[in-house]
Amino acid sequence: MKTAVSIPDDLFERADQLASRLGKSRSELYREALADYVARRDTGAVTAALNEVADGLATERHGFSAEAARRALARDEW
Repeated sequence: MKTAVSIPDDLFERADQLASRLGKSRSELYREALADYVARRDTGAVTAALNEVADGLATERHGFSAEAARRALARDEW
């Protein structure tokens, strides 16, 4: 989607120089900058991502604990 925004001349020049230095188009730079800005302010998305990582770690840790307990019990006399 195309859109038009107004920005100060000095910011435009700095962004243009950065895009050139990075080998990106101005549109690419603006698109990435806006996506980053929105992502950092979408607390629900950040929380969901952190919860997903925590759930994965909990599953891995549970698997490790279960295996460690199984091995310890296997060595013990009943």
